Amino acid sequence: MSQPTVFITGAAAGIGRATALTYAAGGFHVGAYDIDETGLASLAKEIAAKGSTSTTGSLDVTDPEQFAARLQEFDEASGGRLDVLINNAGILRAGEFADQDLKIHRQQVEINVMGVIHGLHEAFPYLKKTRGAQVVNLCSASAIYGQPELATYGATKFAVRGLTEALDLEWHKHDIAVKAMWPLFVQTAMTEGVSTGTTGSLGVKLTAQDVADAIYKSTQPAKRIYHKVHFPVGLPSKALSMGSRFSPVWLTREVNRRLSHT
Repeated sequence: MSQPTVFITGAAAGIGRATALTYAAGGFHVGAYDIDETGLASLAKEIAAKGSTSTTGSLDVTDPEQFAARLQEFDEASGGRLDVLINNAGILRAGEFADQDLKIHRQQVEINVMGVIHGLHEAFPYLKKTRGAQVVNLCSASAIYGQPELATYGATKFAVRGLTEALDLEWHKHDIAVKAMWPLFVQTAMTEGVSTGTTGSLGVKLTAQDVADAIYKSTQPAKRIYHKVHFPVGLPSKALSMGSRFSPVWLTREVNRRLSHT
């Protein structure tokens, strides 16, 4: 297959779906994977209606064997190319840490952290054999500083941040770039009904398409004076990210304390 390819997890709805359609419009063969097979079926029809092609399949990112199987199927369908892997699948559960059942904390870790690890580990052989391959991990502005009422969610995104930074260095010798997207709260099903001090202060303003556009742009050729790993999405995220780089730790804490009304 001569056309570039992209493999997206959590692609049936929200950011994943918008990203799949954006890459399809950009001429990519899209691999779309999710546990929501009905959503995938409608996505495939929408991609076909736009004159592009796709491969879809059911994927629970917490199951490494499923991940391996879907990647092998995609490799066969794509002619052995994996230009972009997007680890998008994730969940968010808000509330006071001690009030949440341990099952909720574990579920976020299993999907948001182990799901990304499974994707990175199983996709590596395919990325390695594709010249200039890229990985985009969905991180979050919650990884700038720990957020009350989002403690475990934020912790999972800190883990994604660390994985991204480490593997971007480790895989440079294989010509694989690893990047992290840093949106604030996005208007998707993930944030429906979520009400925390931070969402009250900053609002839920980004759309799925805003993030999809940022993801797509991050993987396109660009002239930069330095190698970029982290990509804040939206002005508030950019401001918070920039502020955290230059402000003392006590000031970053105070800003987050005020934003979260704690």
